[in-house]
Amino acid sequence: MKWHEMGQTELLNVTKTSIEKGLTEKEVKKRLERHGANELLEGEKTSALALFFSQFKDFMVLVLLAATLVSGFLGEYIDAIAIIAIIFVNGILGFFQERKAEKSLQALKELSAPQVTALRDGSWVKIPSKELVPGDVVRFSSGDRIGADLRLIETKSLEIEESALTGESLPVSKQSERFQASDVSLGDLKNMAFMGTLVTRGSGIGIVIGTGMNSAMGKIADMLESAGNAATPLQRRLEELGKILIVAALLLTLLVVVAGVVRGHDLYSMFLAGVSLAVAAIPEGLPAIVTVALSLGVQRMIRQKSIVRKLPAVETLGCASIICSDKTGTMTQNKMTVTHVWSEGKTWNVSGIGYDPQGSFSMNGRDIQVKNHKSLQQVLLFGALCNSSSIIEEDGEFRLDGDPTEGALLTAAKKAGFTDRYVGEHFKIVEEFPFDSARKMMSVVAEDASGKRFVIAKGAPDVLMKRSSAVYKEGRREPFSKERLAETNTALEMLASQALRTIAVAYKPVKESANLSIEKAESDLTFIGLMGMIDPPRPEVKQAIKECRDAGIKTVMITGDHVTTAQAIAKQLGLLPRGGKVMDGQTLNELTQEELTEIVEDVYVFARVSPEHKLKIVTAYQENGHVVAMTGDGVNDAPAIKQADIGIAMGITGTDVAKEASSLILVDDNFATIKSAIKEGRNIYENIRKFIRYLLASNVGEILVMLFAMMLALPLPLVPIQILWVNLVTDGLPAMALGMDQPEGDVMRRKPRHPKEGVFARGLGWKVVSRGFLIGAATLAAFMFIYHRNPDALAYAQTVAFATLVLAQLIHVFDCRSERSIFERNPFENVYLLGAVLSSIVLMLVVIYYPPLQPIFHTVPILMADWLLIIGMSAIPTFLLAGSLLTRKK
Repeated sequence: MKWHEMGQTELLNVTKTSIEKGLTEKEVKKRLERHGANELLEGEKTSALALFFSQFKDFMVLVLLAATLVSGFLGEYIDAIAIIAIIFVNGILGFFQERKAEKSLQALKELSAPQVTALRDGSWVKIPSKELVPGDVVRFSSGDRIGADLRLIETKSLEIEESALTGESLPVSKQSERFQASDVSLGDLKNMAFMGTLVTRGSGIGIVIGTGMNSAMGKIADMLESAGNAATPLQRRLEELGKILIVAALLLTLLVVVAGVVRGHDLYSMFLAGVSLAVAAIPEGLPAIVTVALSLGVQRMIRQKSIVRKLPAVETLGCASIICSDKTGTMTQNKMTVTHVWSEGKTWNVSGIGYDPQGSFSMNGRDIQVKNHKSLQQVLLFGALCNSSSIIEEDGEFRLDGDPTEGALLTAAKKAGFTDRYVGEHFKIVEEFPFDSARKMMSVVAEDASGKRFVIAKGAPDVLMKRSSAVYKEGRREPFSKERLAETNTALEMLASQALRTIAVAYKPVKESANLSIEKAESDLTFIGLMGMIDPPRPEVKQAIKECRDAGIKTVMITGDHVTTAQAIAKQLGLLPRGGKVMDGQTLNELTQEELTEIVEDVYVFARVSPEHKLKIVTAYQENGHVVAMTGDGVNDAPAIKQADIGIAMGITGTDVAKEASSLILVDDNFATIKSAIKEGRNIYENIRKFIRYLLASNVGEILVMLFAMMLALPLPLVPIQILWVNLVTDGLPAMALGMDQPEGDVMRRKPRHPKEGVFARGLGWKVVSRGFLIGAATLAAFMFIYHRNPDALAYAQTVAFATLVLAQLIHVFDCRSERSIFERNPFENVYLLGAVLSSIVLMLVVIYYPPLQPIFHTVPILMADWLLIIGMSAIPTFLLAGSLLTRKK
């Protein structure tokens, strides 16, 4: 198909679609079945069976399997079958952990997939790009990623960056007209847009002509770099730690085996005990548990309306010391309402809230008729004409489709009687120059019913004032004199002092045949007036900023608003402390990077800044050693988002470019969600520390009880099958439950964690060694007491040691929930942990008291009187240290 040569009529016939209605949902389903989902085929995924067998590739597990086979040949069938069964159950647990993590990550990938706007059944709707089908009518604007291959049918100053396909780094200017050409390259198809490319300027509408593997991107899919599942920094550190622990565990295990043989135990039983001990002691499950903890935390963050795109961001969140946040929509409600209009030295008040067109106009406290005020009419009407948004009424509710500022202007115009119908009947938009954050303005060429044409411009007041040579006065143009300039600036200050965002409106007549460039259209304008609008702060943001401050995190507001407006909002939110500085864009331009770095610590508000300034601000804070979170939504925000340690994109207003550069997406565009994400990020890291502490202390205890026994020439306190059972029952389930623990009450009252902090920082290493030593010593003491009481009842003494070790670890798990003491947390808070501990206790009792399992696990029933000894000894490791800590506190 030579799509570029087709006219619009032929294109619509071939694709069997309608430019007014798009496709029906029924037709979409048919085409989805025929063409498949609009996504590139992925490489082969690991099958469930392969993933299951991968659980048994660990070297020590293979050695243990070999040892159990030997024991089988020697006639120890019960031991061999029991050990293999435990290894099998352990493999199943590992399989489900990895499968859950894999599914979580796939769900995240789908959540962060690009969204597109398509015409379905006559309405523009947002859908995931994978739901596009050939024939879909799609619209897009600056910052969007093209969701499928399109033949363009309408363009407005459209430029698309196609480097992913063509290697050409500069954006390509696009058009909708057909052209004749053969053997044309992708880069020369000016009337087509391709999947995966980025809209850098303007807007357009196109018809989908290729999806999935039938797109240009699909045909060269092998050239695309597939996203790998890279380990996070923490996972890499734990992997390195795991290697060190493996060597240490193997050396200690070897020492146990040698000591046992030297003391007279037979080589086979000591070898089997040593291998079992090594399997139990080596924390090979650490990386898997970390992945599961991260993915569980990420799922909790999704429920709290923040989507993590890159797992390392979860760790980095706990280190954040600066949040640079946009004001509009993030700290405020993003429901702009025009409350004041100024023109010709007069100020009118406008009543009404949000996008409901109910409201009235007044001046000096008295209601007025808009038709009696020519300049007021012009400001309101031109605000509605120079506008690319719309307000939709659904069941009595008014919903904005577009930019909130434009929604406020439309609503104000409707309050004056300038409805959509009125505007459509009396005016026609001939040309549009879309808003650009660098120009800080938008303009259109409009034509009225009599055929007269004029440019209407709206944007930042300071920008329009510079581009205006005249002002509107009583229906005529007057020179923009110093007096008029001073009068306008006074009005601007008056509106800004009330925390109002100000938009200026200007115009100029043009000839019908004039071929206007953007520069020519937006010069020599006539300034008409100002509109002041309020975007009220979100009620929850003030508390969120306070909590961040308590957590040692500084909040910085970045806005394009006037300095006075930004300052007023910052004070309302409690963001600007006494002595805190406000800096404007002009000052930023004058400062070098080094100069900004020197003074940036005192700045809390950056006003009148462009997106390009954000990169400079982020760099300044980073050079001072801060870990910076930066929010953004536009194309020009992407470099700063990428530079920041935690790039945060807006889920509602954010462009696809901003989202792809980010590591975190706010579903609701709310600042309070950033605070919740940081809290969750801190908690995830603390939970990982908790189960590292628990697993390693338990492993140290298991090794030491065997080592001490060998050194004291005692019989084995635990048989191999008991060691493996402890590893399966008391290590796995409680460790997983710790990964789901709630945050401690003071988690947001601590200073941010240093990014280079080691896993064993803040005394964790000492806690692991001291608790592990006490668990081993208490278990051995219980064993020795029973064994010396009756040396002929070795199995009974081993059962007591087994029960003491299990209970000591299960009590210790509650101590791991707090950095300070077991008494700091309510033990009933974490229901998952309670369930894991209770199930472990029940399984222990089953192994001890269920007759068919007793010969397998070499256990015998324990007398009730000896349970007092077991409980007392198992409580010592936790409560001895907790008691000494409380004494020190007093």
